[in-house]
Amino acid sequence: VSLTLVLSIFSGTDGYFHQRVTQCRYSSKDLQGIEFIDSYVFNQAEYIRFNSTVGKFVGYTEHGVKNAEAWNKGPELAGELGELERYCKFNAPIYYSAILDKTVEPHVRLSSVAPPSGRHPAMLMCSAYDFYPKPIRVTWLRDGREVKSDVTSTEELANGDWYYQIHSHLEYTPRSGEKISCMVEHISLTEPMVYHWDPSLPEAERNKI
Repeated sequence: VSLTLVLSIFSGTDGYFHQRVTQCRYSSKDLQGIEFIDSYVFNQAEYIRFNSTVGKFVGYTEHGVKNAEAWNKGPELAGELGELERYCKFNAPIYYSAILDKTVEPHVRLSSVAPPSGRHPAMLMCSAYDFYPKPIRVTWLRDGREVKSDVTSTEELANGDWYYQIHSHLEYTPRSGEKISCMVEHISLTEPMVYHWDPSLPEAERNKI
């Protein structure tokens, strides 16, 4: 897992644009390999950067090289060397609890849809929405036994807002008295959740399940 946190400061006037971007890069929860990067950008071109792994400023333009030489001999370097402890490591527990340890239960809907082929006269769709993190398992049960044939599923689809959704389909031929269920397993759930399909309900009521 790689977690990068960025703080940007912008300033601009009369067509000139200056940006400063500070990053904390985390590669593991034990904070091994943590890295602090402080970049200075003028009109979209980075001209100087401090990298805690390198341990000094590095310039990328003539102006940046001159500043890097001066800052590496002045108080600026000491200030940057302390940011790894003061800023990145100090805030790491907050970031981990708010992001990496975040879990959100899926909202599950079981519905009837038109089958795409003529192999079976019926199809059910089990949809799980707005869950986090990404890994999830959706399986079909028929009278309590897992069904593996005639089942298709999408990948976990990103909503673009941290959350995911997934859709699983079961093509089948209905049998009298049987029970068909969708089982969802996710880290946010203390136990697998099972949702039963009731074909005796009116279609409008079934689709609310």
